[in-house]
This record gives sequence, structure tokens and C-alpha cells, in this order.
Amino acid sequence: MKIIMKNSLSALIVGFIFALGLGISGMTQPQKVFGFLDVFGKWDPSLIFVMIGAIIFHFVSFRVIKKNHKPLFSNDWHVPTKKEITPALIFGSVLFGIGWGLGGYCPGPAITSLASFEMRPIVFVVSMIGGMLLFKMLDSKYKFKR
Repeated sequence: MKIIMKNSLSALIVGFIFALGLGISGMTQPQKVFGFLDVFGKWDPSLIFVMIGAIIFHFVSFRVIKKNHKPLFSNDWHVPTKKEITPALIFGSVLFGIGWGLGGYCPGPAITSLASFEMRPIVFVVSMIGGMLLFKMLDSKYKFKR
């Protein structure tokens, strides 16, 4: 029970910091994403700097944290083991990119943007949840290979 509480509290704190970073960097504004994707128009490279900052932070912190024998709030490390590129991975990536380009949101910024009570992020998140439920239903019926 104590580990579950620590996990929940740490997830809440990390989620808050992530949402704060998204807000400060402007990544909750679809105009930023559209500006980044408009490479032949008024291109806005600021998203690259957000990504580079995240990659550098993760690169360093992951190596420092991984030196521990086990995580602080869990008994085991939960690191993905699959390395192969599958059709499902490619299709999912393409679908994610299309949604990101059309909506101007990826899941994190969309959920963070719900706090604005604007219709656009609400429609995006409802559609995203609908897509997840549709996939779950189809996957249980057809057992897609992953």
C-alpha cells in the first residue's frame, strides 16, 4: 500500500511538472505545432528546442537513475523490451502524426489544455478516447499482432 501511495504521489508531481513545462513552452497552443509543421511557410522552430531540452534531460537523468539497483517507488524497473518495427507500430505512428498535424495536439498537451475549458481540446480528447475504445474493441475481436 505504501509503494502504491508513493507511486501515485510521484506520478501526480511529475504530471504537474510536465503540464507546467508544456504550458510554459507554449506546446498547449496548436498554433505552435502548426507553425512547426509549416516548413515552407512561416516556420516556427521553437518546438525543436523543447524536444532537444527534453531529450537532453532524459538522456542524462535516465543514466543516473538507472545506476540504482531498483526504482525509488517500485520493486522493478519497467523498461520496454520490444525492439522490432511492426506494421502496427508503423500504422500507429502514422495515425498519431496525422492526428497531431490535424488537431495541433498530442495527448499530453491536449489533456493539459482541458484546463482552458475551450472546445478544441475537449473535442480532441473525446475523439482520442473514442479512438482508444474503438481500437480496444477491434483488437479484442481481431487480435492485432504487435
